[in-house]
Amino acid sequence: MASEAYASRSTDEVHTDVLFQARQACYKARDAFYDCLQKQSDKKPTELGCVGLLYPAECKKSRLAYENSCRPSWVKHFDRLYCKEKRVQRLLDDKETRGGPLVLPQKG
Repeated sequence: MASEAYASRSTDEVHTDVLFQARQACYKARDAFYDCLQKQSDKKPTELGCVGLLYPAECKKSRLAYENSCRPSWVKHFDRLYCKEKRVQRLLDDKETRGGPLVLPQKG
């Protein structure tokens, strides 16, 4: 009896509008969280996200909305991308503050 009910359901049907809306909600929550990180960048990060991402307590509410709106694997992926971009930006900023271009001695 239970197998008949299961067999009668169409498992091949994909509700693309639902998938699209879920993706859009995830992106919106993600962007709100990362905007909060930018706005609160002067605050000390005290909260720990996944992949070692630290964020200030002021962004905790947007972080929870982000985690609730996105799949955990997406949160981890987006956090890794964000950390990577920040690391690269920090390296580029360090090179600029070290002193200008490399000057080679002239021969002769």
